[in-house]
Amino acid sequence: MGNCDEVGASSKQYGVTKPISKAGPTVADIQRTKELEKFLVDSGLYESEEEAAKRVEVLHRLGQVLKSWVKMLIRRRGYTDQMVEDANAVIFTFGSYRLGVHGPGADLDTLCIGPSYVNREEDFFFVLHDILANMEEITELQPIPDAHVPVMKFKFDGISIDLLYASISCLVVRDDLDIADVSILQNIDEPTVRSLNGCRVADQILKLVPNVQNFRTTLRCLKFWAKRRGVYSNVTGFLGGVNLALLVARVCQLYPNAIPSMLVSRFFRVYTQWRWPNPVMLCPIEENELGFSVWDPRKNPRDRTHHMPIITPAYPCMNSSYNVSTSTLRVMMEQFQYSNKICGEVELNKAQWTALFEPYAFFESYKNYLQVDIVAADVDDLRAWKGWVESRLRQLTLMIERDTFGKLQCHPYPYEYMDMSRQCAHSAFFMGLQRKSGEIVQEGQQFDIRGTVDEFRHSVNMYMFWKPGMDIYVSHVRRRQIPSYVFPEGYKRSRQSRPTGQLDNPHKSSHEDISGTEHCERNPKRKYVDKVDVKRDIVVKKQFSVPMDSFARSRLSMGFSGLTADMHNSGHDMIERTKSPESDTECASNSSVVTSLTSDGGSCEDVGSTQIAVSVEDHKGVDGTISGRFHDTACGIHSVPLVENEVARGNEVLQNELQQQLEPNQMPGMFLNSKGSINSDAVQKAIIRHVF
Repeated sequence: MGNCDEVGASSKQYGVTKPISKAGPTVADIQRTKELEKFLVDSGLYESEEEAAKRVEVLHRLGQVLKSWVKMLIRRRGYTDQMVEDANAVIFTFGSYRLGVHGPGADLDTLCIGPSYVNREEDFFFVLHDILANMEEITELQPIPDAHVPVMKFKFDGISIDLLYASISCLVVRDDLDIADVSILQNIDEPTVRSLNGCRVADQILKLVPNVQNFRTTLRCLKFWAKRRGVYSNVTGFLGGVNLALLVARVCQLYPNAIPSMLVSRFFRVYTQWRWPNPVMLCPIEENELGFSVWDPRKNPRDRTHHMPIITPAYPCMNSSYNVSTSTLRVMMEQFQYSNKICGEVELNKAQWTALFEPYAFFESYKNYLQVDIVAADVDDLRAWKGWVESRLRQLTLMIERDTFGKLQCHPYPYEYMDMSRQCAHSAFFMGLQRKSGEIVQEGQQFDIRGTVDEFRHSVNMYMFWKPGMDIYVSHVRRRQIPSYVFPEGYKRSRQSRPTGQLDNPHKSSHEDISGTEHCERNPKRKYVDKVDVKRDIVVKKQFSVPMDSFARSRLSMGFSGLTADMHNSGHDMIERTKSPESDTECASNSSVVTSLTSDGGSCEDVGSTQIAVSVEDHKGVDGTISGRFHDTACGIHSVPLVENEVARGNEVLQNELQQQLEPNQMPGMFLNSKGSINSDAVQKAIIRHVF
């Protein structure tokens, strides 16, 4: 927990600028820190001694398995007995465990480093995979070789593990290997560099903060906050563990003598006013003769498209938050503003810490949502299939931003929900939709996203490990049609409708009764209890020689026009459904588009055909429509290029300055000289502005 005593000023400067304030805590700050730490303990964020001991034991056993695996490979290949004896692999940790901020049930991020003659493609993902698959202690084994950082996921005696592999250019890997030595990066490929850098970045972060204990308590607190507010998911375009650690570390550098309660408050104060896309950096970006590409928007056009650069401190320095989009940055900034206001009230004794961690009422914040249903034949297939689809959801956000020129704002929610009433394995994700605030809409203006959804489905269709039964359905639902299984009690509470733009006034809505979210340490999975027996039209699917062709095509079109008073007064949802004559009742899931049908054998392959015409209303009452027909027509299997971020905005994008007041008397301006290098002499210099 935070250390309230070690607050002495240090002459050492941390970071690329001078600190904003070297002030230590007041008596009130110390008391608030004690209250915050008690809240974290009471919230169950610290693992028990028994679980901690079990993690250590599992790490040791996994290390022995990896050493035996390498020796077995060397023996098979006919090397000498001495080489077999010397063969070795070492295991490192990274992520929350290495940073010391992991909680109960958290994944254990691990890296195996092996010699040059043990490769990732065959030896790791096939030979080691088979060894693990035959171990009784190993469950839920899932290889992901095509990930940005190739990984093998599994549970070892109940402990969730993410295992990476790096083959370095040496014949013998010593147990005392110094992973911080840059020479370890010689003669390796970029996926291996990314695998190694998880550990290297974690070590650098701990070296670059003034007080490790205060950093850990603050980071643990803000991870919990991000999960409760629905902005903790790197894959979806929000903050991941590394992103958040770097942001917290920078605040620790700017306030070197602050304790956790102060650092939490300063975190929101700083990032509410940060002038993105100015980068957050813990140290200067340095080049190296090894020649790996580093983050540099002057040289790399792709780097200019990044919305929220958070730069890793270990060579080669990269942007850890390249997944952030215009939409997700908007959501995060609104949450920063909301939380900054709460922290101000806490400091004035007008609120308690619990107010900062109120769950975000996602399903009450918008009037229109996209629902993405993912189904598979069994839970093992669903685990792999869901991971792939979830990794592509960010592309759907980017595509909608691109195709509507930013006029339709998306809010992907990073948590999954499950309809336990289905006979097939099922998972669902949701995305809030609203028109950009203040956008002038002409009568009859159309925003067609049918092609957008088709393109998204094409990209999902490329999954190389597809199996029969894996499918995905994209549908539009209004707030009142959100399926009941997403709510904590399994049903929707009766309450007065709230305006769409909760994020426009997040402080107001956060204190109302929350439904649709739970303790966000785990993904909420709700059992669906409201069942209605509905018969649907069954469309017989064609048989395809290529499994990828079994995906149904989804089309959405969006047009904006005013609604008449009669439509509002009648209370109709403007939903037109194509149903069988026997069915006059809405389907139980309230989904307005295709839903998996279950045959006598429990198959998930048959889908219905539904037509929708639904109004879209922003918080100012301007209405539009989303309409489309979802057919059981197979998508093509040709690859579709990934969607890039928005058009590059030019080198000058990094020259903005942080111009708002962070402290009563001073603040830093962050900028890069477009003509200089990004080495220590040319990187950010402090600009002190006096505020009268």
